[in-house]
Amino acid sequence: MSEEYLDDAEAMRALLDDYELDEEDLALVEGDIELAPVTVTWGKPVLAIIGRPNVGKSTLVNRIVGKRVAVVQDVPGVTRDRVRYDAEWAGVEFTVVDTGGWEAGVEGIDKAVAQSAEIAISEADAVMLVVDATVGAMTTDSQLVRILRRSGKPVVLAANKVDSEHGEADAAALWNLGLGEPYPVSALHGRGFGDLLDAAVRLLPEVSAVAPARPDTGPRRIALVGRPNVGKSSLLNQLAGAERVVVDDLAGTTRDPVDELIELDGEPWIFVDTAGVRRRVHLTRGADYYATLRTQSAIEKAELGLVLMDASEPMSEQDVRVVQQVIDAGRAVVVVMNKWDLVDDERRRDIDREFERELVQMQWVERVNLSATTGWHTNRLARAMRTALAGWDTRIATGQLNAFLGELQSANPHPVRGGKQPRILFGTQVANRPPRFVLFTTGFVDHSYRRFIENQLRREFGFIGSPVEISVRPRERRKKK
Repeated sequence: MSEEYLDDAEAMRALLDDYELDEEDLALVEGDIELAPVTVTWGKPVLAIIGRPNVGKSTLVNRIVGKRVAVVQDVPGVTRDRVRYDAEWAGVEFTVVDTGGWEAGVEGIDKAVAQSAEIAISEADAVMLVVDATVGAMTTDSQLVRILRRSGKPVVLAANKVDSEHGEADAAALWNLGLGEPYPVSALHGRGFGDLLDAAVRLLPEVSAVAPARPDTGPRRIALVGRPNVGKSSLLNQLAGAERVVVDDLAGTTRDPVDELIELDGEPWIFVDTAGVRRRVHLTRGADYYATLRTQSAIEKAELGLVLMDASEPMSEQDVRVVQQVIDAGRAVVVVMNKWDLVDDERRRDIDREFERELVQMQWVERVNLSATTGWHTNRLARAMRTALAGWDTRIATGQLNAFLGELQSANPHPVRGGKQPRILFGTQVANRPPRFVLFTTGFVDHSYRRFIENQLRREFGFIGSPVEISVRPRERRKKK
């Protein structure tokens, strides 16, 4: 790192000394904490932590992982509803999945969180159900037990918030849930933690039945996604040079994700063919509902989403929703306009206008026009995917980032709001895959200014084909003694 960058970073870091910072702030500044895992864990047994809201799941996850991990992100429109972390206990390595609180009969964001928890159950080898022993088994807990029984997954019951021997009688009452022995623990203080983890790892298999096995140096994993009948299976067969998956004009032929190892430009890639995304999850029923959940899972297990659209038809709300689904999952994106052999000159001009209008906030996505049926321009895919993944992998040195932020706000300061003008004190990149940034500021930063910062980051550093997430932490000046 150059002397200039070091000086800029140290100068902006010094500004923070005049402001109130908690332990988590200091850990972020010093690089001792990450907001999300940098890499995807492959092949290890998976333990999902499930429970209704406010029973202490995240505290228990921190205890299992052995360090503080943060799952809250200050990014408009993005909810990281479940996050995976590496863990180890008694010589057993596994993946622990933190989830949002499960509730029945809720709507909106709460419903999305509950559905995500159910997906976590289906993607786990074993489940740890966390119940608040101080209030006992609630109706919600009993409903969740029924879901767990239907899943067929082995379950260990954690009776949390038992901070002393006096609370163990409350824990014993949870035998009534019918899941076997409740393990009294205090996630906050660590009481009873060893016995609980011993029981949990006994339920985990030696080889995971749900986690894909792949070495870290192996092929990149690509999910083929899009609404029904846009040509996902046809493209997979074209790239493979063989009929690997069933192709039919009937929309919805593919129901389960299909993995194929294919070599492009001398490099191996894992392509996952998925079911077509028909509509929002809560509007689907039966087999379509489960196919949609499997598609969501395939996106989250991938590193890049290849979003196919039918170039011969106008871009629909559903097409835009699929792109957003990949972005919300934090994955790199390449948009493929398929069936280009069916497009005339007028339609091509319309497509350009649709991109500018419908994907106005996503102009950074990579785009390839091709024909899966004839193979035209399929040779351009590998280059576009490499570019998008390079943006997804990018890390910026702290000094370089703060030099950029200093110049940015000097030339384009935040607008004055209510007589106040917030300033950026310090910035740091806390993770990549996708790139995530935390900015310490003197006040609330408008979403429009955050968008401006993101656009300037992209102009300066690239990030082509990758979402960029910016979290803002307003801090108050220290009171003089």
